[in-house]
This record gives sequence, C-alpha cells and structure tokens, in this order.
Amino acid sequence: MTNAVAVLVFAGVVAYALFGGADFGAGFWDLTAGGAQRGRAARHLIDLSVGPVWEANHTWLIYCLVMLWTGFPSAFAAITTTLYIPLGLAALGIVLRGAGFAFRKVALRTAEQRLYGVAFACSSVITPYCFGSVAGALASGRVPTGGHGDPVTSWLNPTSALGGVLAVLVCAYLAAVFLSADARRLHSDDVETAFRARALLAGVVTGLVCIGGIFVLDADAPRLFHQLSHRGLPLLVISMVSGVASLLILALRRHVGERILAALAVAAVVCGWGVAQYPYLLGTHLTIAEAAAPDSTLWVLTGVAITAAAVIAPSLAWLYILQNRGRLGARA
Repeated sequence: MTNAVAVLVFAGVVAYALFGGADFGAGFWDLTAGGAQRGRAARHLIDLSVGPVWEANHTWLIYCLVMLWTGFPSAFAAITTTLYIPLGLAALGIVLRGAGFAFRKVALRTAEQRLYGVAFACSSVITPYCFGSVAGALASGRVPTGGHGDPVTSWLNPTSALGGVLAVLVCAYLAAVFLSADARRLHSDDVETAFRARALLAGVVTGLVCIGGIFVLDADAPRLFHQLSHRGLPLLVISMVSGVASLLILALRRHVGERILAALAVAAVVCGWGVAQYPYLLGTHLTIAEAAAPDSTLWVLTGVAITAAAVIAPSLAWLYILQNRGRLGARA
C-alpha cells in the first residue's frame, strides 16, 4: 500500500509539472515578450491559451498536498518545517500570479495593466523556481527526518539551484511548444513562427543546462547522480529522445505530435527523478515505508483518490479538449 500511495502522489506531481508547468512557462514568455506594442500579439495568445485552464491546473497541486500530508504525515511535517521559505514564496507567487492575470484584463489604464502584467509574469518565474529548489532539497537529502532543518541552506545550494533553473526552463520549453500549436490553430503565422523559435531556443538551453547539471549532481548529490545514471537512465534516454524529436518536428514544421513528445520528455525526466529517489522520500534517511501512515489510512486514501479521479478526471479532460479545439475563447 505504501508504494501504491506513493505512485498516486507522484502521478499528481507529474500532472502538475505538465499542466501547471505549461501555464508557468506562458508567464515566462509574457515577461520576455517585449513592450506593449511588440508583445501585444504574444500576450493576446497567452491570454487565450491560459485563461480557461489556469485555475483548474492548480487542482493537481491541491491533490499532491492532500495526498502527501495524509499518506506521509511525518515527511510532510519535515518538508514544511524546513522548506517553509521556498514553499511560502511559491504560495505567494501563485496568489500574485492569479491576481495579476485576472486584473490585467479589466484594468483600464496602461500603467495598471503593466503593473498587473509584471506581477503575473514575475510570479510565473519565481514559483516554478521555488518548486524546483524544493525538489533539489529533497533529492540531495537536506531535509532531516525530524524536520526543522536549516531554512536557508536547505534550498540555497547547488542541487536546489539546478532544480530551480531546470524547472523554469522546462516550463518555458513546454509552454512555447504548446503556444506554437495554439497559434497555428488560430492561423497566426507570425506568432507561430515566434513561438517556434522560442521553443527551439528553450529546448537547446535546457539540454545544455542538463549537461552541466551532471557535474553539479556528481559533486553535490552523489547518490542521486549514481541512481540517475543507472536505475533512472532509461527514462532519461526517453526524455532526451522525445525532446530532440519534438525540436526536429518544430524545426522541420511537420506539426505532428510535437506537443505529445514535449510532454513525454518532461514527464520522463520527472519520473526519472522519482525512480532515482526510490525507496527514499527524504534523501537517504527516510524511506517511503517509514514515513507512511497506518495501512487503514492508506486504504481509505486510495479509495478517495480513485473516486476523485473518476469524478474529476473526465471533467478536466473535457476542459482540455474544448480548449484545444478553441471552444472556450474568442479567436485571435
């Protein structure tokens, strides 16, 4: 049961990395779109693409939190009492991001629109960086079993910095691929070309950072490096092949499966981290079995998760289908 619940938790992590990551990446491109005139078309596309789904995507974050604190309460306590600074910054970023995105649409003055736009865009970068730094802290063993670890060095370290930078870059890459497809659907040729170029750039930069990250992990998190280069290697190869294939499709303008391949590249690398981390939940000192709640709680939690999936998953799937078909917003 402990492994089953751990898989259910990690499934939510992968889903949030994909769906929430694409939203955060859109905010990154909003931040770098340029001035009011030069970035108008890109920001309009971002509003159309993100508007109908950005609140729904946080369902996955809520799911992960509830599953973690119910299924593995001791680990949840250790994480929140040690990493409260990046988690607090991420929560603040989510709130400011939502407020900025919503208020920008109804603001009448240009100065107010810019202020809300900056809040939305900057929060879209800070939040995934903080989540990535949390993942780095967990993977490198900087969260003690009893909690109350160092609130600064636990997330300000080489592995956490690598995790944060990779989280921002992966979100940017995923969003650019998705936005390029949305621009094509809306027949915005110039915007499609711009986001195709951004997707290629983000993909190449992400690949280079991953190569540099090998040396960071080898020096700062040797166990994680060893497990990634052995147990997690097949998933990393799948991620690399899928990412390269998606970039080739974009470069050749074949427009067949680039979004699926981009999502697979991200999902595979996240799963690679999970496989490398197993059977530990925190570093190398707290296993999944040791952190788990009693079996009776895990059985109930599994039943609740299955019921929630049966009720919510079809609604979310229908929402994404309608969004991809352009049925939830005006055309560009």
